[in-house]
Amino acid sequence: MRKNRRRLIFEKVAVVDAGAKGKTVGKAPDGRIVFLDNAVPGDVVDVQTHKKRKSYFEGTAVAFHSLSEKRVEPECEHFGVCGGCKWQNMGYDHQLYYKQKEVENNLKRIGHLDLPEIQSILGSKDIYFYRNKMEFSFSDSRWLTMDEIQSNKDIDNKNALGFHIPGMWDKILDIKKCHLQRDPSNAIRLETKKFAQENDLTFFNPRNQHGLLRTLMIRTASTGELMVLIQFFEEDKPQIELLLNHLKETFPDITSLLYVVNTKQNDTIYDQEVICFAGRDHIFEEMEGLSFKITAKSFYQTNSEQAYELYKITRDFAMLTGNELVYDLYTGTGTIAQFVAKKAKKVIGIESVPDAILDAKANAERNNINNVAFFVGDMKNVFNDSFIAQHGKPDVIITDPPRDGMHKDVVQQILNISPQRIVYVSCNSATQARDLELMKDRYEVVKVQPVDMFPQTHHVENVVLLKKKN
Repeated sequence: MRKNRRRLIFEKVAVVDAGAKGKTVGKAPDGRIVFLDNAVPGDVVDVQTHKKRKSYFEGTAVAFHSLSEKRVEPECEHFGVCGGCKWQNMGYDHQLYYKQKEVENNLKRIGHLDLPEIQSILGSKDIYFYRNKMEFSFSDSRWLTMDEIQSNKDIDNKNALGFHIPGMWDKILDIKKCHLQRDPSNAIRLETKKFAQENDLTFFNPRNQHGLLRTLMIRTASTGELMVLIQFFEEDKPQIELLLNHLKETFPDITSLLYVVNTKQNDTIYDQEVICFAGRDHIFEEMEGLSFKITAKSFYQTNSEQAYELYKITRDFAMLTGNELVYDLYTGTGTIAQFVAKKAKKVIGIESVPDAILDAKANAERNNINNVAFFVGDMKNVFNDSFIAQHGKPDVIITDPPRDGMHKDVVQQILNISPQRIVYVSCNSATQARDLELMKDRYEVVKVQPVDMFPQTHHVENVVLLKKKN
């Protein structure tokens, strides 16, 4: 072990595991854990630390003594800088192994649960080009590579259209090719940047809050429909129309061409007016004969094909016969509710976002689904005794909360209602385990099915079936 400007260097550290947030795990000579951001389990490395805590270090591998057999060559030229696909240097089978292990560890260590045999994680058929929504940021002061910095050359053009450097809100990595969304995503992004530079359209500067071009969002649907939304910081109508007309002519397959003029300090569009420049203000997604209207502000599962698999598992776990009253908590735009409706007597969906409920109702009407009803409000406030008295006691509850999991009052209300079955869909098995521990005296875990929605990342979904104890 050596010291280097108060940072420590640990030599020949064996990387033994993968941990939370995409980091891998080694052990320092004193036995403390070292979290690494650029190694693969099986590597033997020298580590330079950059953060020290009571029980662990965080660091970066600065020398590799031997490389893991789990390694593969990353597909993307931006890997290691971009931060979007932290596991692209690890074989996909190994990614699945560590995702399954994380789910099992969280359920056991956090939830202290008696578990059945956990079913093998369901991998994604497509491990690249699987996302249906991507958001890119413009910047007039792009992130410079180490080669560019060391060249000492004057760099005149610092415009970028790409992703934020991890942990840096004002630095954008210019992306040449992204492997997450299928074409014409890359073509649209590259053409937008090229045309903007050729016509002297200014790129946004987040520090000084000036520049015309702010963000670019692209949505692709399994139907083949395509949405493009450009967010402008300034209301310069001639320049806005110049760019949008060019995109309209260059990419005639764009179904929905939209824009927003956002002069706020943040990029969120949920409180902004979305203006339809050409085509429709929405696109359609389809799943098992159901049609879902997707607007610029709609939430829809980002991996369409794998979302279908996730919903089939959810429906199978619910074991519906056609006689059940089902509550779908955190229903979003009502996709799960409508997906299971044909096997239920009635489905009640609850969601806190008003626009999402409007979308849910419109989609149900379009799909001629008459046995669903949707209600808006904060879950812990709406999901109360009077609501149950009015709409009926559910036989089955499906819950798909955000990453933070369910509020303890919601968990308690579920226990008060005491449905026969609960299907808990989660994008964070740690908070899922916390919630399940609160229910373990009354419910047993019958099935557990991890699902990989996001290849090349550490994220993993998990579906758990709970059955009321006798």
